Parts: sequence; C-alpha cells; structure tokens
Amino acid sequence: MSHKFVSNKDKPVRIFENEFLESLTKVHFSIPLIIYIPIILYFIYKSIFDFELSSIIIISLYFGGLIFWTLFEYLMHRFVFHFEPKSKFGKRAHFIFHGVHHDYPKDSMRLVMPPIASLTFSAIIFSIFWMFMPEKFIYAFFSGFWTGYLFYDIGHFAMHHFNINNKYWLKIKKNHMLHHYKDEHHGFGVSMPFWDKIFNTGFGKDEK
Repeated sequence: MSHKFVSNKDKPVRIFENEFLESLTKVHFSIPLIIYIPIILYFIYKSIFDFELSSIIIISLYFGGLIFWTLFEYLMHRFVFHFEPKSKFGKRAHFIFHGVHHDYPKDSMRLVMPPIASLTFSAIIFSIFWMFMPEKFIYAFFSGFWTGYLFYDIGHFAMHHFNINNKYWLKIKKNHMLHHYKDEHHGFGVSMPFWDKIFNTGFGKDEK
C-alpha cells in the first residue's frame, strides 16, 4: 500500500489493460442496493412464510447477523485488506483489492465493493453457515448480515462523498478519515468503530 501518494481527486486510475477486467473494478454506489435489497426481502419472506418463525426469533436472528457483519467487516479490513504480501503478485493483488482505495480515496467508482467480489464472499460465507446452522434460521440471519453489508458499503461511500451533519455519523467519518490520512494501521472498523476498542486498534484521544 502506497504511503507516498494520495490523490484527492474523483479520478480513477487504470488497473487493467483489458477493458472487460477494468469494467469489473468499477461500480456505481447504487448497485449493491439493487442487488441485495431484493435478496434481503426474499430471505425475510422465507423466514416468515416458509419456515413460519416467530417475530422474536426472526428479529433476534436478524440482529445477530447484523452484529456478526460488523465483526466480519473489522476482521476482513484488518487482516485481509491490510495484509501486506511480499511477492510481486501478492502486492499487485493487494493493490487491486484495497491499495487503490488508499491511493485514490475519492474515486467514486471504487468506493463500494464490485458485485463479483461481494457475491463471491457472500456465497462462501453463506455456504459455511449452511453446513452448521439449521436451514430455518439461516435466512433471517443472513438478511441481517447483508443489511450490515449495505450499511457498510453505502456508509463508506457517504463518508468520502456526502456532506454529513449527523453527530453520530460525523464521529464515524472522522474515525475513517484518520485511518486514511493519519494511520492506516488503526481504525479498521468502518461502520462500527466499536471493534477497534475491543481489539485495541482505535485512535487515542490525542490523535483525534
């Protein structure tokens, strides 16, 4: 990840020479909403009408999935997106997945996760839970998980491009900007800085 160059212009850098591969790295911030909201609604529908779960169970599973997302987001950001490989191929892959965002944080077409990546990650995590969680519970749980993902993706876009006045979101935005412009080895919780406090990776009062 570059420590020498940061562009604050909403201008993309080319990653691939191939036009098709290049197009896969860019996505409008509305696309995750278009993809995941129907899935979330369908999963809630299945929980209610196919498995006939009580409202308390559905709400509990939904918020359980939501909370799990915030931990998953933290761990992915810290240990995957900020893993610094030594090989040339590894460094190239790291730049494509996350380094480009730190070098071009205002690039509006690379602020939400491309569907090919988010759907792949989603399929893997869903498959793992499918092996261990009863089918009747998994749909409500993942409707919360993907709601958390949408809050992360759209919230992340908003932090970089929207004028935010709400005190709560301003605090979260400030934490993320410190991660970008002060110390990228702290502040891994994008939508929920709570986990930085738990794992002692947050910013001290003198840094804020």
